Amino acid sequence: MTVQASNLESEQLPDPSGAPEGDVSKLAGKSPTRLALGRFRRDKLSMVAFVVVALYILAALSAPFLVKFGVLDPTSFNQELTDPSTGGLPIGKLGGISWEHPLGVEPQTGRDVLSRVWYGLTFSLAIALTATILAIVFGAVLGIIAGFSGGWVDATIGRAIDLTLSFPSTLMLLALSSIGIQLMADILPGTFSDPLPNGAYVVFVLALFGWPGVARIIRGQVLSVREREFVDAAVLLGASRRRIYFKEILPNLWAPILVVFTLTMPAYISAEAALSYLNVGIKPPTPTLGNVLRSSINYSSADFIFFFTPAFLIMIIVVSFNLLGDGLRDALDPKTHR
Repeated sequence: MTVQASNLESEQLPDPSGAPEGDVSKLAGKSPTRLALGRFRRDKLSMVAFVVVALYILAALSAPFLVKFGVLDPTSFNQELTDPSTGGLPIGKLGGISWEHPLGVEPQTGRDVLSRVWYGLTFSLAIALTATILAIVFGAVLGIIAGFSGGWVDATIGRAIDLTLSFPSTLMLLALSSIGIQLMADILPGTFSDPLPNGAYVVFVLALFGWPGVARIIRGQVLSVREREFVDAAVLLGASRRRIYFKEILPNLWAPILVVFTLTMPAYISAEAALSYLNVGIKPPTPTLGNVLRSSINYSSADFIFFFTPAFLIMIIVVSFNLLGDGLRDALDPKTHR
């Protein structure tokens, strides 16, 4: 009996998780954040998307400095590089591509396409990022309040969400554009044609119609978080609603908020391009990806490079953000790997 007992003690019981011993030792002591980062790094497609997004942000941040030091020149006319006999098309092949103008020049004006597209990244990023932050902050706060409070508070916020979603946002945006931009011009420094009031109006409209989706997602997460023990402990200890909202619940929502952020950004980048096509938003000569694309549509066949460059860049940015959001969602949800 003694020998059998010692033999049983010497045997190693199999790990319930089914992972080899070496793998278990690697997982020991790692926080959920480190485990999520490890899963994200193993996803090659998400890493490629992350690199593209990082390059886009660096390019957008560096563009104003490059313009200031004269490396980029998005506003100077070079009409000598265009041919009036062809309707102002660039002289030369492929839209006037040369060492001085690697992506050619703009028809009729002769402005450098590379400078305008590169500088346009800054304004497109500023509009999309500001609108995304406002929509997420407003939606997250209302979602937390609705999910935790319940009752008439939840019902009131829910009806406000339904009411906002029921409005035809595009039609209202077009109908109120002149009034809204003029109102922004009165509030902010600048005139009706300056980029700041036009950009502020687009940001306001995108955030106004973007927060309901965020609020619904956060409310659904709060309905689960509010039942946990640490929330009950905070309530029993007499913590204020503000502390419960922002100290207890909000830190446990960073994963869905991060995923919503990466999925909302590309939607707003595409929305800025669509609004520019509808002649709402920042207007030339200040470049954005949207108004550069709008200017190039008339030359889609005569100058394909000018049309293809902003369209391809918008596509790459939107796809990269979406892939990044999908990768983060998979990395932050361990159940996707079971």
